[in-house]
Amino acid sequence: MELRELTVDDLDAVLDNRRRAFGPVPAPEEERWRAMTASVMAGGRYLGVVDGPRLVATSRIHDFTQWWHGRPISMGGVASVTVAPEDRGRGVGRILMQATIDRCAALGHPISALYPATTHIYRSLGWEHAGAMHRATLSAEALRTIRPTEQVKVRRMGPGDASEVIAILGRVHAATRACGPLVRDESAWRLCLEEKDDFLYLADDGFVVYHWDDDGIRVSNLVAGSEATARALWSLVGSSASVVKSVHAVVAPDDPVFWLIGDRPRDEVGQTRWMSRIVDLAPAVAARGFPAGVTLDTVIRIDDPQRPANSGPWRLSVSGGSGTAEPAGTPPDAGPVFTAGAFSALFAGVPAATLRRSGILTGPADDDDALDTAFHAKPYMLDYF
Repeated sequence: MELRELTVDDLDAVLDNRRRAFGPVPAPEEERWRAMTASVMAGGRYLGVVDGPRLVATSRIHDFTQWWHGRPISMGGVASVTVAPEDRGRGVGRILMQATIDRCAALGHPISALYPATTHIYRSLGWEHAGAMHRATLSAEALRTIRPTEQVKVRRMGPGDASEVIAILGRVHAATRACGPLVRDESAWRLCLEEKDDFLYLADDGFVVYHWDDDGIRVSNLVAGSEATARALWSLVGSSASVVKSVHAVVAPDDPVFWLIGDRPRDEVGQTRWMSRIVDLAPAVAARGFPAGVTLDTVIRIDDPQRPANSGPWRLSVSGGSGTAEPAGTPPDAGPVFTAGAFSALFAGVPAATLRRSGILTGPADDDDALDTAFHAKPYMLDYF
């Protein structure tokens, strides 16, 4: 078997593997899938394992920016991980995912994330559950009753607004000190904004993307940087209350909509979990944001067989909203001991007590409170990939 980069000449074989792993691609979506896949392949971001002329396994690495406490970090979004049914159980997936980690590093991504179809293989390679994409079911009538506080100019948008959407996301995620949401590049957003069945509206500091289906309205993106824009966009969606009863929306866990709607007897929110992995420790910590009033100075030890450069004792320091990780010259048994997955989870805000009770964090607990305070987060995503 051979591991290699896949090219547009492999598109038919990749599509066949994708169908066998996840089911058919609807005919109307195939052209869009081919365009997106070809774009990823052009950047050396599609890996495959071949056995002679036959494609056995694939993985795709998206070029994303992920925000952590209001700061952007280059993130490799891993998707389309497939192994042909007749080749499962041969260790091909593990070979492929080790290569995917290495390629993320070569592409300059200090962190990686994925939505798992199964947990075991990813956890064994250092990914760990970190956050979720939240889908809320809201009353269209409740949204309709949200009253604007001031006039907000809202216009229709299209592919030519991709750069403005990216700029808005950056401003809002920075201002809200967001943890977890990703931002696609301009070419990917252009493809998203070309979707003919979506309704797209843009304001100066926000936007909404939604479509109709048999179960009501589905909001895939609604981001607002101010109360006025949040009210304007949510009430726009709710203006269809005479036709539909329910709105199914991807939201942040503390989305303003929960405080804007008047009647909130209960929340109906489902979750799709995602996993995260630290690929290169020092640049990941240096790029992450931290609470401005928090200080931390401690030594930890990390055990990362897949990325040996991450293994060993590290001095973590946080002050003034920034952090550093530097190799420590202390004995290797000093400080708490994290698996690669445990530190990836801590980075995403999972409490040390949870990691200890899961058996992936051991050693002295003296600095657990300080670590929790520094890395505190409520991570979420607004996009599925």
